[in-house]
Amino acid sequence: MNFNQKDTEKLVQAIQVAEKDTSGEIRVHIDQNLPLGSSAIDRAKIVFEQLHMHKTEQRNGVLIYMAIKSKQFAIIGDSGIHAVVGNEFWDSISAQLTTHFKKGNFVSGIELAILETGKKLKQFFPYQSNDVNELSNEISMGEGFHE
Repeated sequence: MNFNQKDTEKLVQAIQVAEKDTSGEIRVHIDQNLPLGSSAIDRAKIVFEQLHMHKTEQRNGVLIYMAIKSKQFAIIGDSGIHAVVGNEFWDSISAQLTTHFKKGNFVSGIELAILETGKKLKQFFPYQSNDVNELSNEISMGEGFHE
């Protein structure tokens, strides 16, 4: 599975739609492979820090992490969002992603996860008139990833 420019644009658009009504922040990061001896959740935590997602004012950033060739993913949220949604929400998003990925629907699966996450963020972190987009909406790519 390779992500082309069209796929990337589709995911960025989904992030823009999802963040429209919330102060929450969503990022997607894609690696080709997991580093040797690393799990998807461990790698997601490292990427979360590297992308400065822990620096949002309300601690409401969410990262959807994928390692394409390793066929693994993780979704993690900062302390602010995790405190109000708990593990059940992350588990439900993971189950949806797994269903889509098993059918080979990678982009649509990620798109759905982004939109569902946006709905949940809106519920607990509604948009305020003074909100600023604290994090980039771009899809970040790890080393070794070539479109």
